[in-house]
Amino acid sequence: MENIKNKVSELKQQAGDDVIKQTEAETFTKRYIELQKEAILKRASAFHKLYIEVGGKLFDDYHASRVLPGFNPNNKINILLSLKEKSEVVIAINSNDIKNRKIRNDLGITYDVEVERLIRTFLEMGLDVNSVVFSFYEPNVEVDKFMRKLKRMKIQTYKHYKIAGYPQDASLIVSENGLGKNEYISTSKDIVIVTAPGP
Repeated sequence: MENIKNKVSELKQQAGDDVIKQTEAETFTKRYIELQKEAILKRASAFHKLYIEVGGKLFDDYHASRVLPGFNPNNKINILLSLKEKSEVVIAINSNDIKNRKIRNDLGITYDVEVERLIRTFLEMGLDVNSVVFSFYEPNVEVDKFMRKLKRMKIQTYKHYKIAGYPQDASLIVSENGLGKNEYISTSKDIVIVTAPGP
């Protein structure tokens, strides 16, 4: 009987410790998001427009939470959601990844399907999706088909081209035949979030 009482006491203590750890993690996450938001807004106030490139997974980033104990796998998207009134999203995709039917290994879906998934998820969360930009663009049946599909979804698309001699030939890169060939991405909000499908 005494053993049972001791075991019950141990379980209660363990449960209490788990609650404390969870509360500490939630407090840390909330403060982390607040600090990131403050830093981003401060940075944005110093410029006409602030561009933020977000690498890795924007949500469900379980790799980050494994290697960084206490890191919430949805920290990145929660930071963006805290800024959604002032920000918009541009999704970049390498045209070759569509042409070659590249697969996102963890989900088993092609990159074009992943772009659609990102768009739907962002819109459902209340984030403004500005556009999808196709880098390394050259005419291709699959790429052009996907662009038409996005346009039917009322998503603006832009073409950016491969630049010969990049990154060594600086004079060509900054000329009309380099970056000047790329279609200009029109944005309206103070903060532009640039992300991409993957990995």
